[in-house]
Amino acid sequence: MSKFSALRIAAGFGMALGLGLAMSAPAHAQATLDAVKKRGKVLCGVSPVSAGFSFADDKGVRRGFDSDVCRAISAAVFGDPEKVESVPLSTNVRFQALQSGEIDVLSRQTTWTFSRDNSLGLDFGPVVFYDGQGIMVPAKLNVKSASELASAVVCVLPGTTTQQNLEDFFRPRNIKYESVVIENSDEWRNAYFTGRCDAITTDRSDLASVRSVAPDPKAHVILPETISKEPLAPVVRQNDANWRDIVSWSVYAMVAAEELKITQANVETFLTSKNPEVQRMLGVTGDLGKMLGLEPRWAFNVIKGVGNYEEVFNRNLGPDTRIGLSRGPNKLWTEGGLLYSPPFR
Repeated sequence: MSKFSALRIAAGFGMALGLGLAMSAPAHAQATLDAVKKRGKVLCGVSPVSAGFSFADDKGVRRGFDSDVCRAISAAVFGDPEKVESVPLSTNVRFQALQSGEIDVLSRQTTWTFSRDNSLGLDFGPVVFYDGQGIMVPAKLNVKSASELASAVVCVLPGTTTQQNLEDFFRPRNIKYESVVIENSDEWRNAYFTGRCDAITTDRSDLASVRSVAPDPKAHVILPETISKEPLAPVVRQNDANWRDIVSWSVYAMVAAEELKITQANVETFLTSKNPEVQRMLGVTGDLGKMLGLEPRWAFNVIKGVGNYEEVFNRNLGPDTRIGLSRGPNKLWTEGGLLYSPPFR
């Protein structure tokens, strides 16, 4: 009996194997901006519970990195970051909710892939977080590498890229394992914490989030291997280029603000900047807002209401939070990272 079998001997369960990606016909074109303005709020699909990315605080208010992306879009459209209704969605229904019009934008740790981009009737915005899939195990197993996971039970969520990535990693290495699909994130976490799974796998940032809510975070180890590329991006319906542009440039405004050293606290002082790009971005000159169907100071409102990218990252995921992530590839391109905003001109 392997050490993995011994740890789960008391846990009996029957789970359906396999991973299905739900697909439906592309949604018809619609003027999302008009619908959002008429409704008076942005409907934003988010994770039900993901520490650091999307969670309800003690007052029931949604907080987190993905929630701040939603708030940035609201600030751009309404001049107010709080005109958002967060719609918690599990992984296996998130795309259908967007396709059907239940939400206006999906901001939910969603990986941009070829098949998703070309078969679901959806478009991806800019990458907001460069991630990669990892594997987490209990420290008591004394496992140091994913190559030691032969005969392990690894639990995954449905509607994600994780199972295929796991197979792509293990098959060439001739490592036999068992993957088990668990229907929702609460059951998935609990299955791991109670020993029904020897390991869980998802994006490394999400593993850090799961570990942060464990009774003893130090009892869990994220293995060193990063087994995939996971560019996480907001998602909108196809055939509405104006709405896609609003979502995209709301993100770019936060990235550009960091590069230009503009923050929530000092953005008003930049209204008198002599930098032509700053003038255009903040709506002092030019007609960039008009091109999007927004007010001239839409980007000013994003920065004033939500902050620049560094501020959003640090308050939700950074070293001083319980998630404790470093920027890594999510640094600006000028600092050796991958974040880059097109110019505001």
